Amino acid sequence: MTDFRQQALDYHAHPKPGKITVEISKPAETSKDLALAYSPGVAEPVRAIAQNADDVYKYTAKGNLVAVISNGTAILGLGNLGPMPSKPVMEGKALLFKRFAGLDAIDIEVSHRTTQDFINTVSNIADTFGGINLEDIKAPECFEIEKALIERCDIPVFHDDQHGTAIVTAAGMLNALEIQGKDLNSAKIVCMGAGAAAIACMELLIKCGAQRENIYMLDSKGVIHTRRDDLNEYKALFANNTDKRTLEEVIQGADVFVGVSGPDLLPPSALKLMADKPVVFACSNPDPEIKPELAAATRDDLIMATGRSDYPNQVNNVLCFPFIFRGALDVRAKAINDEMKIAAVEAIRELAKESVPDSVLKAAGVEQLNFGKDYIIPKPLDPRLCQRVAKAVAVAAVESGAARIDLPKNYMAD
Repeated sequence: MTDFRQQALDYHAHPKPGKITVEISKPAETSKDLALAYSPGVAEPVRAIAQNADDVYKYTAKGNLVAVISNGTAILGLGNLGPMPSKPVMEGKALLFKRFAGLDAIDIEVSHRTTQDFINTVSNIADTFGGINLEDIKAPECFEIEKALIERCDIPVFHDDQHGTAIVTAAGMLNALEIQGKDLNSAKIVCMGAGAAAIACMELLIKCGAQRENIYMLDSKGVIHTRRDDLNEYKALFANNTDKRTLEEVIQGADVFVGVSGPDLLPPSALKLMADKPVVFACSNPDPEIKPELAAATRDDLIMATGRSDYPNQVNNVLCFPFIFRGALDVRAKAINDEMKIAAVEAIRELAKESVPDSVLKAAGVEQLNFGKDYIIPKPLDPRLCQRVAKAVAVAAVESGAARIDLPKNYMAD
């Protein structure tokens, strides 16, 4: 672990600090190049954009540019460390946008006194970008921030910790339940955790067919129920009218466990209480709610997913967010709506059922991958993800009225 720590520090420090740079996309070698790039030539696109605002997409990089924005109040599993410690994560997110979807991304770390200050800051700079990816902002402020920015900004605003996690979770969950011979509409679900990711996951599962009354959510104080008087408005949506108060009580006969909480919070004794053929998504990172080896030793009939790359079925947001933005920006979507999110769920879900290319097997270090209990969601390095997910999102944006332009001709052709 000490060696890995040093490797990670060296990776970020050498050969020069950080993970991203800015590169120019036009010639700048001659006097004429400079005259076109800046004065006097730059005046021509200025005049064009002043006459027609949409020309900003024709003459600038706006349409391929994403802002990755955080205040550092919920950095990974490390907590509220502030804006500057969040910068390596935001640069990493920018790297992933470029690597997986060809999108340029700039990280922005915001210091502020109030939530409204943060909202005002982001809103005031939003026109620079084609889309905004919010990241590592703690609940419940993240809900207020995203809602306000969606209302104020004329470009897609997407809090990946909420919706990216929810989309990948839903895709994997639907496949796992299908393999287990179960239906989301009738599944009993236990959710350990009540933060942004947990609430978003449950809300999207409901949109995919889960029944709210079949969901039991727990926070650090236990089951969220209707007689508690300490719930914020977001937790209150999942207050169950029940006399059950503990994990052991609500997990009895449950079909699904979703953990977005902390390490080792699902004991084997509780796992044993679940229904036949359970589905367990233990997504606390880096240490899951129950270790896969322990879960497998406890139940040989389960399907399990984690947030880790060294186990099967990794719930990884990179399966989603680069391609959500790729599709949204390609049709100049005004927002990322539920139709676009569900389209992404279905595209990710269906890709897992197809034959896996040799390049993906080689990158994953395995000889074969077949749809089943150890392969319910695609691998992050599957090159087909961009084409499939981005196209599904773009089509949904056009069909739902969120897009400003139609699909480009031959868009993401197979």
